[in-house]
Amino acid sequence: MSVTAINERFIHELQEKVDIEEVISSHVNLKRRGKTLTGLCPFHNEKTPSFTVYPDTRSFYCFGCGAGGDVITFIRRIENLDYVEAVKSVAQMAGMPMPEDGYDDTLSKKRMRILAANREAARFFNACLTDPKNREAYDYFIKRGLSPNTITKFGLGYAPDDWRQLINYMKSKGYSEQELVFADLAIRSEKNGKTNYYDKYRNRVIFPIIDLRGNVVAFGGRVLDDSKPKYINTGDTLVYKKGSGVFALNFAKNANDNKLILVEGYMDVIALHQAGFGNAVAGLGTAFTPEQANLLSRYAEEVIICYDNDGAGREATKKALNVLGRTGLKLRVVTMSGGKDADEIIRTHGKERFAALLNESANKTEYRILQEREKYNLLTDDGKLKFLLAATQILAECGEIECDIYATRLSNELGVNTESIKAQIKSARSKLRRSDDERRRREQETMLSKSFEDKNNPERQANLRAARAEETLISSLMRNPDFYNKIKDDLSPGDFVTAFNKRVYECLADKLESGLDPELSLFAKDFSPEEMDSVTRMFHISKNLNNTVKECEDCIAVLKEKNAPVVSDVASVSDEEFLELFKKKQNRM
Repeated sequence: MSVTAINERFIHELQEKVDIEEVISSHVNLKRRGKTLTGLCPFHNEKTPSFTVYPDTRSFYCFGCGAGGDVITFIRRIENLDYVEAVKSVAQMAGMPMPEDGYDDTLSKKRMRILAANREAARFFNACLTDPKNREAYDYFIKRGLSPNTITKFGLGYAPDDWRQLINYMKSKGYSEQELVFADLAIRSEKNGKTNYYDKYRNRVIFPIIDLRGNVVAFGGRVLDDSKPKYINTGDTLVYKKGSGVFALNFAKNANDNKLILVEGYMDVIALHQAGFGNAVAGLGTAFTPEQANLLSRYAEEVIICYDNDGAGREATKKALNVLGRTGLKLRVVTMSGGKDADEIIRTHGKERFAALLNESANKTEYRILQEREKYNLLTDDGKLKFLLAATQILAECGEIECDIYATRLSNELGVNTESIKAQIKSARSKLRRSDDERRRREQETMLSKSFEDKNNPERQANLRAARAEETLISSLMRNPDFYNKIKDDLSPGDFVTAFNKRVYECLADKLESGLDPELSLFAKDFSPEEMDSVTRMFHISKNLNNTVKECEDCIAVLKEKNAPVVSDVASVSDEEFLELFKKKQNRM
């Protein structure tokens, strides 16, 4: 059976039973605005809310990045699951057992196979590390101050300096070379018409990455010297998505006292755990992401950032503060002194010194103001003025009480009247709000009205008139399913010009022929989370339409090149103007 064998009635009942607001609010801080809810998008960085939840249609859409879909799509995206696994997860939330009439779990089986391969590879790497002939690799960890117990706890390993040793071992365990490529444990190479496979990790110490369920989902490998690249990491696979996981959260979530320490690297985390700081975690080889921030917010109320004490570390701290600041977490920042990172501070000065640094950590506002203070000479009037202007920009983002506290501090420190500082903060806050409102308005206009590059429909730009007609038609039928029987005899999938919109229409027509309401949830199994962005956009542009049968007939005429609206330069007309052509024509009827 295909994935579509999951009973569509079951999907409909699941959507009825699960509360999309409740599900999404566990990942996003939502605020009600009339019939909708808004929050900061978990799928891209933003300072003001563009992410919107529509409880009446059980859907979500982000006017900033275009992410959209139903609750199943949201769980697929936020948890990096395939469709069947996402349905299972949502069904569990709703307390509904999965149907017994069968469904295709091929993808789930592939995921389980990769997880099993990763677990076996982790055993192999660990056995190689403890093999006496690889003493250099084992000594690397010992010289870094790790104990044998810590090495065992984190399942550390070593990839031998051999092109096929892991592959040969895994083949003896029943895994094919292609399966190892899917797991990103091996690399496939085509040369001189011949296919070769070789181990991805060679002559590197290995850090297994374990998810919250205890599965080995990926690996990080570090060279034993200072050669480049220092680290290589698992790429995106069916079980792992870069930028979505957090190293050691499987340990830290049970020992965090509602606090997590965020550091940069694997060794920092491991050194802190060994020293008794069991709530230390790290990102995984990329800039800190909204997905990681939302994951931390589920297991802590406060995050203490302890990034390296260098230019790159300070820049990374700034970016992490921006991302984490959108979660509602309490944030503090440690100014590293006595070492470049947590690992070095503990090895050089002991865990007591690091504990003292944690106690001296500054909150987000304090840290940002301290960073601005370092830029200016406060002994000069010009330096003092520039610092105050920068500080008031920071305080414009804070609440009234926090502003009062810091305005008083700045007044006492710099000898400037408190009321003058508060007035500047008020002015900066007004400008910030106007800027945010204007940005939000532009984003919504861009996403729902203007022409845009659709990554899911690359044919759109070359066929603007037809694509707009297709989207108008699909949107109208989604909102007015009773129109289908009135126009279906005049329209066939072959009339569609763009392949993606044709797929959407075929799926839509299939639902309508089956007597089903065209809910977004029924599209989720046939379209990837990224493709659902475009489907959801079409669903939500219906507010710009007349929603009449005549409008649908006009769209069909465009597709058939009969009685199409005459436009001198179709490619230059915006979507909004194109829709107006239909409205004007309706008014003349």
